[in-house]
Parts: sequence; C-alpha cells; structure tokens
Amino acid sequence: MCNDYEQHIRYAEFCKRMHNVGLGIPGHQSEADLPQADDIRIGDQGTVLRAKGNVVELTQMTFGFPPKGRGGPVFNFRSEGRDFSGSQRCLVPASAFFEFTGKKYPKAKHRFTLTDSPVMAIASLWREGEGNQPPTFTMLTTSPGPDVVPIHNRQIVVLAPDRWADWLYLSGKQSGTLAPLPAGSLRVEQVRSGSD
Repeated sequence: MCNDYEQHIRYAEFCKRMHNVGLGIPGHQSEADLPQADDIRIGDQGTVLRAKGNVVELTQMTFGFPPKGRGGPVFNFRSEGRDFSGSQRCLVPASAFFEFTGKKYPKAKHRFTLTDSPVMAIASLWREGEGNQPPTFTMLTTSPGPDVVPIHNRQIVVLAPDRWADWLYLSGKQSGTLAPLPAGSLRVEQVRSGSD
C-alpha cells in the first residue's frame, strides 16, 4: 500500500484551490507551512490540512500511527464499512503518490497524479501525539479504482479539490466521498524499474 508520496505544491495554488471549494485560506500561514518534498515516507513529517471548528490550518504531523503492541506503525486504514463521524479527519496535500510492484528490492516505483489538477489530497485521520511526541496521521484506503487496479489490489482515498470539504466536514455521503476515482482520473508513470 501507499507508504510514499510527493509534495510539490505551490502554496498560492493550494490556497486558490481551497478558496475555490469554500475552505478559505489558513490564517497566519505561508509557503513555509507547505514545504516541498520528493518523498514523504512512514515516520517522516508531512503537512496535513485539518479543520479546527470553522477554520482550517496546515500543520506538521508524523506519517503513521504508533503501533499498539506488536507490529509497525499504522500508515493505511481501511475505510469500508466504517463511520468516521466521531473521528479527527484531515487531508494530506500531495502532488503525487507512489505504489510499488515486484518481490525483490528495488521494486518498480509507479507515480500517480491527478489528470486534471496539480494538487490532490488524501483522506486521512489524525491523532494527538503521546507524551511530547507530535500528532500523527494515517491514510484511508479503499478498493482500487480502474487506474490503480493494474498496479495494486488496494488504493489510498484520493480526493479531487471539490471533495475536500466533504471529507473535513462530512458534508457529503461518506460512501461517495471515500470511493475510488473513475477511470481516467489518475495518470500513472513508472519512475523506477524493479529488479528482475
């Protein structure tokens, strides 16, 4: 599943998209709050957009909920059959996400982008950090859409800008908001060949 994404988003472009969908612009924030990154992986700090009442803000969080007991961090969380009305929801701004194929390292790396927007957001959940640790986030997953199914049997929930408020405020039907995108919504390119 997705454990790596890219964040090459111009702050002004991101604010324009938020304004166009009625989210407003985060107050007292700037380009420094949306740093550029080629790869954000599990355990890295990433920028998320969350709602605090009627205000949205960009903030840094660690990618992956800490493990409970054995196992690693929870970086993907199944969305099907769940009610998220009592959850702390956020969006992970991204310019692309990556999926990997193959059995041996290095695996082939595939880059997914939206076909009609330089900016996407990934539906996510966040939690306060424990002790003096920063807050953490995990990405929601769903069944793969037609653009992802040739590469992977699951996919993260990618939201086009017009669905961002639906997730943050649950203003639309969860099932429609958390569904895979229709065919042709995502462009995929292989950016690294895998080992044989």
